[in-house]
Amino acid sequence: MSEKPTLATVWLDGCSGCHMSFLDIDERILDLAAQADLVYSPLVDTKEFPEMVDITLIEGAVSSEEDYHKIRMVREHTRLLVSLGDCAVTANVPAMRNRFAVRSVLERAYIENADLNQDIPVQVIPALRETSIPVHQVVPVDVFIPGCPPAADTIFFALTELLAGRKPDLRTTTRFGA
Repeated sequence: MSEKPTLATVWLDGCSGCHMSFLDIDERILDLAAQADLVYSPLVDTKEFPEMVDITLIEGAVSSEEDYHKIRMVREHTRLLVSLGDCAVTANVPAMRNRFAVRSVLERAYIENADLNQDIPVQVIPALRETSIPVHQVVPVDVFIPGCPPAADTIFFALTELLAGRKPDLRTTTRFGA
């Protein structure tokens, strides 16, 4: 008897809406659990990314040094990498800061808009990169699932297709921003 495929989800710079949409699969999550083991996710308590994962869903843009190093590590340890949602696919909302210098963004957030502790943190938050970029600009991506967030039905369809060894045809089930 063979082992079940493994599944991971990772959250970079995004709002977690894609993870909420994943949870909106509702009772069908039991169908997924019968087909694959969820081995890493912000939804479970595992702290370290496994040596190798069959399918990893990535939510969010690459906006910080931490995101950059995490996505490179995840790609090295993943067979099929899926960009989940518009932030991962296009950088979407996180990229709205790209027209401003990082220093200006930090000053606006932590000094101009703060009533207390007006200081830019240097130890608590990861260092921002000059721009927020989509995942595929850092590492190769195998499947793109646009949407903000993608519908639970779309995520379920894509995962069941991937688990069946097929590349999902999402042309009629997804669109940007919906």
